[in-house]
Amino acid sequence: MSRVMSIGEYLIQKLHSHGIRHMFGIPGDYVLGFYDQVEKCTEIELINTCDEQGAGFAADAYARISGLGAVCVTYGVGGLKIANTTAQAFAEKSPVVVISGSPGIEERHVQGMLHHQITDFGTQLRVFEEFTVASTVISSAQTAQREIDRVIQAALIHKRPVYIELPRDMVFTSLFIQDEEAAPVTASHPDALQEAVEEATNLINRSRQPVILAGVEIHRFGMQHAVTELAHRLGIPMAATVLAKSVVPDTDPLYLGVFEGGTEAVTEYVENSDCLILLGTFLTDLNLGLFTSNIDPTTAIHATSEKISIRHHRYDTVLFSDFIQGLQLAPITPREVGEIPRPIPPQAVQPGSEDNALTVASLFQRLNGFISGDTMIVADVGDALFGANDLFVHNAADFLSPAYYASLGFAVPGALGAQMANPYVRPLVLVGDGAFQMTGMELSSIARYKLTPIVLVLNNQGYSTERPMIDGPFNDVHPWEFSKIPELLGCGQGFKARTEGELHNALVAAVEKWDTFTIIDAILDRDDRSPALIRLTKKLGEKVKAAAGKE
Repeated sequence: MSRVMSIGEYLIQKLHSHGIRHMFGIPGDYVLGFYDQVEKCTEIELINTCDEQGAGFAADAYARISGLGAVCVTYGVGGLKIANTTAQAFAEKSPVVVISGSPGIEERHVQGMLHHQITDFGTQLRVFEEFTVASTVISSAQTAQREIDRVIQAALIHKRPVYIELPRDMVFTSLFIQDEEAAPVTASHPDALQEAVEEATNLINRSRQPVILAGVEIHRFGMQHAVTELAHRLGIPMAATVLAKSVVPDTDPLYLGVFEGGTEAVTEYVENSDCLILLGTFLTDLNLGLFTSNIDPTTAIHATSEKISIRHHRYDTVLFSDFIQGLQLAPITPREVGEIPRPIPPQAVQPGSEDNALTVASLFQRLNGFISGDTMIVADVGDALFGANDLFVHNAADFLSPAYYASLGFAVPGALGAQMANPYVRPLVLVGDGAFQMTGMELSSIARYKLTPIVLVLNNQGYSTERPMIDGPFNDVHPWEFSKIPELLGCGQGFKARTEGELHNALVAAVEKWDTFTIIDAILDRDDRSPALIRLTKKLGEKVKAAAGKE
């Protein structure tokens, strides 16, 4: 039996049915009617951020934890501000529903150029079609339900963002709700699946040192348990890519650590494998050490949601989940695990000397001792990310970063989305001073919604990742008194840490105060970097200087 409700109400109901309890955004006249509906429904809380990009990053982090996120903005000036965050979500497989209000269908026909319009009314749609897996403009009540269902289903299937444009005169238009059509069932070609599993089985059984390199899709598609169970049954060690840190928790006895971005021992162990099993792994430059990693494709098994390949053979009709399940049932011979590299567990924290200047190394050593089972790390780009790869993460999926798309400014608004998605964790935000100046004032939103992250600013006077490549005043930023931001916001607590002892005292104070946020201004030498970042910037610098014709 059909029911009647408005298009806006149906969209809200649909998002709520898929677990969305918070929607991020900035109001604007083209979306105010829909905002009013969301506010009145009480099922989804609107989270107003300081800027649209902050809303986009927050929705991205929310989606990585909850399985689906939503950001809602106005047309043109709002929509195009989140083009960057949507591109990141697309690149890193994060299912965000982008909702943009827009001029009404009727007013498009009877008026001339409207505010926020760029060229024609299809411009914004065409932009988002480039980095979403499905998009639609809700233009009639007859097709609204089908289009909303189709687009949201695409986000859930592909784990990538989608775009819904909601003209303001469609928000309150009534539609008759019909029973939702069942999603089409897809399955692997049985013969191809059997052949792929047999080829993988033979390759693994003949190998001396197989290794699973776990990628971020293992988390996105909910396969952590299946993959770790497979590894333990077969006795195969696991490493993770930079983007996938914490897909396997550091506490797992078969976990090696992060490949290319962690320790050299892990990189060496993985590269010496004669059967590398890449599961859900993106073959990106940052994941593979700018493609300098020694990986032999003739001994590799590479399975993702988009393709299955074993050595030089491709199995285009085999699904990722079916292949993993096939390996679980395959006659692969278990083996004893010998000595393997392991993440270094945290040591007991001792107060540092007031005379010992803070360094990148001592900062992360000290942080390791303060991380607990309820800590979620949200890392920005640079040493905030690469220095953090050696941090000991206790639980699966407790580390968020933009380690492929590498957009500065993710971490602070990401913490907003992360703690909204999981209020039982306390985010530890690692962000450089340059990245903080881009989106760090989302601390205002964090204060407004009474969230409690610990924000540690790696203050090295500018863009530390770029300096080793080509340095100049363009890498400098204006010095901020980060520890005084709580005075501006009227809440929170701030500290400046120049020494190990000052950092220790600030962390103790942060851990003890659970009812507000803490910001710590960690003063570092401008040329101090982690070993992992030094290796990366050396390789990047060679490319930059070669392109610039410099020795």
